[in-house]
Amino acid sequence: MTQQAIINSSPLIFLSKAGYLDLLKTTADEILVPQPVIMEIQRRGKQDITAQALAKAGWLSSIEVTPHPLILAWDLGIGETSVLSYALHKPNINVVIDDGLARKCAETHEIPLLGTLGIVLRAKQQGLISAARPIMQELKRHGMYLKDSTLDQALALIGE
Repeated sequence: MTQQAIINSSPLIFLSKAGYLDLLKTTADEILVPQPVIMEIQRRGKQDITAQALAKAGWLSSIEVTPHPLILAWDLGIGETSVLSYALHKPNINVVIDDGLARKCAETHEIPLLGTLGIVLRAKQQGLISAARPIMQELKRHGMYLKDSTLDQALALIGE
């Protein structure tokens, strides 16, 4: 059985800006991107690094998603709504989402999450990168919000 992951725009943006989009491949055999997420990124313009990376990454699969009423009730962005709606009835899918309210929604509905930090930690554990901290610092330089204490706790879990 093919392992799937579904991703929202902010992890795509942070990873592509920092030059680490390929780390997404550690999450699953098939990476799904809901159509609203693709449209959000394309609205950034053809010169945007994430729009360019998305166009070139043939390993990312576009999907249509019907928003689920339980997720719609949270009044999230359309990208987060699409990701969580799809994941709601897919117990083995890896969900890559960073938004705080969307993460709370996922937790409420018992949807397991990975997030951008989780992707980097997984890459380190798989030996694909030598250190997670420099990559996380680069992601933060490109706009990713993460408390230093959260980062320190996460890195301690993998012995870094």
